[in-house]
This record gives sequence, C-alpha cells and structure tokens, in this order.
Amino acid sequence: MIELQHSSNTISPAERAHVLIEALPYMREFFGRTVVIKYGGNAMADEHLKEQVMADVALLHYVGIRPILVHGGGPEINALMEKLGSPPQFVNGLRVTDESNMEFVEMALAGKINKGLVALLNKSGANAVGLSGKDANLLVARKLLSDQGDLGLVGEIVQVNAAFLNMLADQGYVPVICSVAIGQDGATYNVNADHVAGAIAAEMKAAKLIVLTDTEGVYGDLENPHSLLSVLEISSAREMLASGKAAKGMIPKLEACISAVQSGVPRAHLIDGRQSHSMLIEMFTDAGAGTMIVPNPAKRPGRSAHLVRGFE
Repeated sequence: MIELQHSSNTISPAERAHVLIEALPYMREFFGRTVVIKYGGNAMADEHLKEQVMADVALLHYVGIRPILVHGGGPEINALMEKLGSPPQFVNGLRVTDESNMEFVEMALAGKINKGLVALLNKSGANAVGLSGKDANLLVARKLLSDQGDLGLVGEIVQVNAAFLNMLADQGYVPVICSVAIGQDGATYNVNADHVAGAIAAEMKAAKLIVLTDTEGVYGDLENPHSLLSVLEISSAREMLASGKAAKGMIPKLEACISAVQSGVPRAHLIDGRQSHSMLIEMFTDAGAGTMIVPNPAKRPGRSAHLVRGFE
C-alpha cells in the first residue's frame, strides 16, 4: 500500500496513479452516501493537523461523499473553565455540567470552535455551515440519568432532525455540528459529542461512523501498546465496557459505535486523529486504520476481502 502521508516530491506519477486506482472502488462504493465524522479532544490540538483534517473532509465532499462533521472541544472547554475558576469534573468520560458551566460549554462549542472549523472547511473549498443542536431542533435531548449521581445539564439524544441535514447535504453543504442540544423541557443540554455522532449516524443511515480520537484505536490490554485490535465485534465491545477494560475516555466512544452499528450502520471506526490523513487511509485503502467495529465476526480485510470493508 502506498502511504498517503508521503510528501509530494517522493511520489512518482506512477505511484500517484496507483493510489488513485486503489481508492477507486471505495469512492464508487461510498459515492452519494453519508459518512458521519466525529472530531474532538486532543486530536484537535495541533492547528496544522486540524487544517489537514478539514482538507480531508473537503476531499470527501468533492468525490461525492456526504460528510457530516460532529465536533467536541474538551481541552478548550477545560482551559476556559480553569481560567474562570471552575475546574472540570467527569464521570465515566462525561462532563458534569451545572448551569454556569453550561454557559462555558456553549460559548466554546457553538462559538470559537464551531466557527473555526467552518472557516477551515470553507478555505478548503467545501461549503460548510455551522450548527448547534438548537438550530431547527436539530438535536432534541432529555436529561441523562446516571447511576453515578446527578450530572447536571448533561443530556441524551432522543430526536435528530434528519430531514434538515439531508436538505443541507442535497444543496451541497457540509454540516458542522456542535454537541449542544435543546431539551424537551426547553433547557440547553450538553451532550457528549461521541454520543451525538452515533445518534446522527444511526438516524441518517450512514455508510460509516468515523471517530477521530487521540489513540491508535481500541487496545485489548490497556497496559500493552502492541494489543491494538484491528476488528472488534459489538459483543466484545460490550464485554469491554461491562468488565471495565475500556479506558474512561474510550467509554462514550465505544458506546456511540455500538449504538450506531446496532442501528444499522455497517461499520464504525475508531482511528488516530493525530496521524496524518488517517481518515483517508481508512476510507480509501485496503488496509484501513485503527479499530473497526462490526456487527458480525470478521477478519481485517485485505485486497480479497472487500465484503468486510463494506462492499456488500
């Protein structure tokens, strides 16, 4: 496989042609289909890499795929809360959010972060539109009840306005969505961005859910960096959650992937957003990247196993 991260002056014309030919079956398979991408956390920290990721999203758009970008912004929110004297608290990867903290969350997510990503996508030539869950009742939530105690204004999604997203995609726009939702009770809720992405992927009947994170993927043994799981069935993912083998920050990501796959999304992927062009490597190469979560037993595919990669 030709490495996509090679600089342009090290790739011959023949090698470039090979990359395109390898990508062609995947472009054909996903043409006109929705791919939901979750981007956030420390994977957003490097500004140069952020520009590169947005250029990759724009490339998906221009080859006829319908990308929907869902973003978080944990580090930025943490920094803002620390600056304002309100240290963040988490329970199983979910941010405890009281009314004053909700203002900080909405300020960071719907303001600076969302509009910054929109600007980068527009710079790359994609017509992006920034949204919060309050726009057109895009995301409707209810209060999340946790057996770990009251999390405050943390919500769970009960409704996604898929018609609105389809309208935007039909008109050639790339939706960029922050994880602030409107409550059934009229309140504003902070919803984990991984859960938002999973809910949108399920409702939009997406071809893929891609979660860009700050690890290589899911490890079978948290203490062993060589235990990266290439493929993970949802039954095994549930066992990891139940047994406590998943890192706390990985819990909502696995939950989102399980939820999406259970709802009919063929594949969900947890990949390293810090790796150059990791999303394109997953989308358009035979080897793929990170951990692929599937509903049925499967082996990591090569050239002769397109069925697993989604070539039904």
